Amino acid sequence: MEKNIIKLENIIKSYGDTKVLKNIDLKIKENEFLTLLGPSGCGKTTTLRIIGGFEQPNEGNIYFNDKKINDVPPYKRQINTVFQKYALFPHMNIFENIAFGLKIKKISQDEIKKKVSKMLSLVGLEGYENRKISSLSGGQQQRIAIARALVNEPKVLLLDEPLGALDLKLRQEMQLELKNMQKEVGITFIYVTHDQEEALTMSDTIIVMDKGEIQQKGSPVDIYNEPKNKFVAKFVGESNIIEGKMIRDYVVKFADNIFDCVDKGFNNNEKVDIVIRPEDIKLVSKENSKLIGTIKSVIFKGVHYEMIIEENERTWLVHSTLKQDMDTQIGIHFRPEDIHVMHKED
Repeated sequence: MEKNIIKLENIIKSYGDTKVLKNIDLKIKENEFLTLLGPSGCGKTTTLRIIGGFEQPNEGNIYFNDKKINDVPPYKRQINTVFQKYALFPHMNIFENIAFGLKIKKISQDEIKKKVSKMLSLVGLEGYENRKISSLSGGQQQRIAIARALVNEPKVLLLDEPLGALDLKLRQEMQLELKNMQKEVGITFIYVTHDQEEALTMSDTIIVMDKGEIQQKGSPVDIYNEPKNKFVAKFVGESNIIEGKMIRDYVVKFADNIFDCVDKGFNNNEKVDIVIRPEDIKLVSKENSKLIGTIKSVIFKGVHYEMIIEENERTWLVHSTLKQDMDTQIGIHFRPEDIHVMHKED
């Protein structure tokens, strides 16, 4: 059975009259790569700072290996943090930056050399010991910040949007490197981002947050394919969201037609929201579809064409590898398993 290393229990945090976290309950497993995902102001960084001890909750408890740590200061927690601004010491060389925490712990010089060398190898910067921080690229500085955090052998590493300052190509490369590092060192990573691609690429588990609340917890596949509500469906990936009615288990009505689906557990004739991802829509001949629309926009996106199709008074977003001509009438088709039915929000 997998062990929970961090547990948040009924966490509430307010700044003045503004409640930024509302009854957050969260369990994080040992050796898990967990991502807090959401828009600016959703409470993800505040959650991270509470775990690290940089903020105190107004109510609720934080547990580390089942021991309450509300009053334990950050430097006494077995948790290290990598911030978006790497906070490296410009007057120290790379070796001194990585060794800083070890020197404070009064570890022997031989042991420090051994640990720093191991970290430089892990982040692919062997031989950089004597370089100045100012000589490094953004990606290299990010690696040094991670090495400095990991050299102290924390049980948990917190990462607050550490790739935000990097360009797109480097950011994508570092996503894979971070995931590989996490597997190699075998500790829990808790990662904060507003970038859905980062979350889907790296995470074992994603926590989607909005307005100080957890909207959904699940694997990347579950979050993408089975969004719990309209917010998650819109925030993680692109979606067609249509109002509908669940006739009965496995049968749903939307877009003026009745379709088979794979969902159950709804009340008969319950009003629902339907999610269909644009890549799950197939364009077919008019004779082979219940829905017929007119192509109003075609944009080449590299791996696919993004099309806007108008059908009655509805607009459909479609991703297809096959280019279509503007103003063509076309059939819109999807399989029962591509229709995802959600309860309507209150």
